[in-house]
Amino acid sequence: MAMNAEGLTSEEAGRRLLDLGPNEVDPGRGRSVITIIFETLKEPMFLLLVAAAAIYAFMGDLGEGLFLLGGAGAAIGLVIFQEARSEQALKALRQLAQPQSRVLRDGAERRVPAREIVPGDIVLAGEGERLPTDGLLVAGDVLSIDESVLTGESATVAKTPARDTSPFDEKAKPGSASGHNVFAGTLIVRGQAVIRATRTGPQSELGRIGRSLAEIEQESTPLQQSTGRLVGYLGLVALAFCGLIAAAYGLLRGDWPGGALAGITFAIALIPEEFPMVLAIFLALGAWRLATHKVLVRRSAVIETLGGATVLCVDKTGTLTENRMQVARLWTPEGEQVIAPDAGVSDPVRDLLRVAALASAVRPVDPMDRAVRALSEAATLMPPALAAGPERAWPLTPSLLAVTQLWQMPDGARLAAAKGAPEAIFRLCRLSPEQTAYLAGIVGSYAGLGLRVLGVASARLGEPVFDDPLAGDFRFSGLIGFIDPLRSEVPQALQEARCAGIKVVMITGDHPVTAMAIASAAGIDTAAGFLAGSEIEQLPFDVLCEKLKSVHVFARIAPEQKFRIVQALRQDGEIVAMTGDGVNDAPALEAAHIGVAMGQRGTDVAREAADLVLLNDSFASIVGAVRLGRRIFANLRRAITYITAIHVPIAGLALLPLLFGLPPLLFPMHIVLLELVIDPTCTLVFEAEPSDRRAMQRPPRRSGELLFGRRELVLAVLQGAGILAVVFGLYWSLLTIAGAAEPAARGAAFIALVVGNLVLALTDSASSGRIFAPHRRVFWGIVAGVVLVLALVFTIEPVSAVFAVALPGPALLALAIAAGLIGGGWTALRFLVPRSLSEPLEGAIR
Repeated sequence: MAMNAEGLTSEEAGRRLLDLGPNEVDPGRGRSVITIIFETLKEPMFLLLVAAAAIYAFMGDLGEGLFLLGGAGAAIGLVIFQEARSEQALKALRQLAQPQSRVLRDGAERRVPAREIVPGDIVLAGEGERLPTDGLLVAGDVLSIDESVLTGESATVAKTPARDTSPFDEKAKPGSASGHNVFAGTLIVRGQAVIRATRTGPQSELGRIGRSLAEIEQESTPLQQSTGRLVGYLGLVALAFCGLIAAAYGLLRGDWPGGALAGITFAIALIPEEFPMVLAIFLALGAWRLATHKVLVRRSAVIETLGGATVLCVDKTGTLTENRMQVARLWTPEGEQVIAPDAGVSDPVRDLLRVAALASAVRPVDPMDRAVRALSEAATLMPPALAAGPERAWPLTPSLLAVTQLWQMPDGARLAAAKGAPEAIFRLCRLSPEQTAYLAGIVGSYAGLGLRVLGVASARLGEPVFDDPLAGDFRFSGLIGFIDPLRSEVPQALQEARCAGIKVVMITGDHPVTAMAIASAAGIDTAAGFLAGSEIEQLPFDVLCEKLKSVHVFARIAPEQKFRIVQALRQDGEIVAMTGDGVNDAPALEAAHIGVAMGQRGTDVAREAADLVLLNDSFASIVGAVRLGRRIFANLRRAITYITAIHVPIAGLALLPLLFGLPPLLFPMHIVLLELVIDPTCTLVFEAEPSDRRAMQRPPRRSGELLFGRRELVLAVLQGAGILAVVFGLYWSLLTIAGAAEPAARGAAFIALVVGNLVLALTDSASSGRIFAPHRRVFWGIVAGVVLVLALVFTIEPVSAVFAVALPGPALLALAIAAGLIGGGWTALRFLVPRSLSEPLEGAIR
């Protein structure tokens, strides 16, 4: 297929754009605000509140009805605020490509938006430009292309121009050196190119990743699933009792509207509708705490999930390493030097480094050129007179994978400096088979250390200058080993992760030898060897799941294989956290329970697909996030135990007066005040509780472990029963023995219930008996706020009328407060029991 030197015509390009669509990825569809509102309105709690408000309106109590509608509106607004989150991963894919590109149209070079490129276009690109389309390299230099955003491998790959008859290889994958195919989103670091566009938009390699993102369904986190089941079960029980109470009340007393109101009151009292609000408060404050440590939370519900992570899948490039090249070793026949920080360059290798710098670009884009230039400038090896650039350059060619540059030296001589693949340099220097074999052994030993190796040679020239470097008389200068340095904080962070029982797995597109060397240096278990991507592709899924139990290093991994590894880990019951920074990481970041992206060096696609973004790219921040996740789970378990406990007296006080023939103690507005104001506010006390010092010395919680299990249920029932007995006993005695008026008795009982609520919040949140610890300032602030709310309820007559209460006298007020202290505080006696005696009891409850 011959290349059309004039490119497409504008008319033909326009027709193809209409037929095939723009060169961008379909952003897909998300949940609209309207959808979220309708899903929220289907919750039983909101339906019950609306039904109660309608009954009050039917009975002529407009104030009560408006109060309940206001409470329902506030709750709906909070849920909508928490549910509405932006989905920007596919949008970022559109922004990754070059916004403007050079193409041949109508026989002339033009700049057009990248989204308007169509298959068949002739695209022109040069150093530092990101390719806007998949295509075939049909003319130009041998290119050095950085494909790390697609492969995860930091080293560049070489691409050679194709013959006119060469077709685009549809099966070609990024990362293959010396091929003819180039891919959208990759960066040209050396050379100029003429490319025939073949695949655009969703059909490109970049678009294929975007389609895999769109196909991944968002799952609820384990926390959301467990709390959802708990609320669902209690909701069914509440609705069943609602019908029974309404029927019994209507049949026994003949008051069907009152029976309906009594049934709804009981259902509202039993349904733990605070759970969504408690989750919102915990996770919002958790996100704020993480943000202060340079960790951005994009999906707050995963904070708790991170605390239960059992496997951390780590991408090598940019996560374990710094995603840059650094000279690690210099070898010459006269000597070798290992490059140490702030160390000078020894004499035997100075000439090698000087020649390598002369073979590198003056304004380098290639990572290896940058590393050589940085080290040579630090050693002041480049004379200022050479800053203007080389006299002539010979780029990479298919026959010689080396770059040669000709310099006019200050002494008047000409020096040709060459740098490239060791085999190409050996050939350029015409080394003997024995010399080549010896040097190949050194190259192999460097590769075993995880180094990339380049050969260096030089030649002094007279006149005339050769046209082909292979015709020159080059002298072998030596070898340079490059390394993508390990992040300094990684070994310690991985050690902490292992102490916390988290298995660390490295998944990389790099060579297996390099992967094993980096894994060993980081402290990852390499005893079981590695698995290559080709092996993963061929293994049956059940065999892969078995292999993953022992293998911790995966090399030459393509995006589909990385995604398959995450799926296999999940199938095995693991809670998977996945770190990454490249486009190739995005599907696995979405598929993992927790996706963690690097914020500084990461791509937009990875950041938008992830749940957490490390703004400072510090791997150690992940360990801090795990610690915070474990703290959140422990404190949230205490909070839910407290909420369940307080529902026992609320439900009991809604039911027992009816059974004993007493006036109702609680109406819906009392429950709304307790559950929408006091209870969620009290969760701040639980959230502020510091982390257990031993949190990171324990293994992750068991897979499937309930947030609220048998132990928590028994404890909650015992605590709630204590408050119920005291408050109902007070209400019953005031009405039947003391002959108190109904509003005063209801007011005293309500105060006792509120005090018991506050005291129970304090005792349940405390990990010790120190109630005046510095972090408990939150609790005492809440107490002051609650006292103010109660003062408004009891002293403002219209509000008192809505709540059907009256302010009790001083003696009765003191009695109510004492009852609340006893009912809510009796469980504080457990702090007086030695830990050695209480642990067997806790085990029995489990």
